Amino acid sequence: MLQRSSVVNSINIETVSFSSIVQLGDSRIINGFSRALAVQRETEIFFDKEGEFSSFPIFSEAIPLPPITETINFSSRSTKPLIKVNEIAIIGLSSSAVLHVGNSEYVSMEARVKHIRQLLPKNEEQ
Repeated sequence: MLQRSSVVNSINIETVSFSSIVQLGDSRIINGFSRALAVQRETEIFFDKEGEFSSFPIFSEAIPLPPITETINFSSRSTKPLIKVNEIAIIGLSSSAVLHVGNSEYVSMEARVKHIRQLLPKNEEQ
């Protein structure tokens, strides 16, 4: 893997949360993974064993990755072994987000979210 120095003159990040990463410099592997269950209800009802990821196939199904069949030609010439960024300003990074300034050999990012809306029948509306 090509190695370079990473220089950032100024960085301002308000919030980094839920397994997010800020990395300045090279990395060999970045593996981001996040899963969330978002339930929206018209009434405030809570059940005991609610929120089990295993009850929803979306969290366990394999993600189909289509094969790359195109020929890719790439050439690169770096006269200076330096990655230079003047300023980075970010309000927030969340749910396994990655801010990375540098080289990476392997990057894999995955996010799975199940949204559920539970609405009252029309005759029971408040």
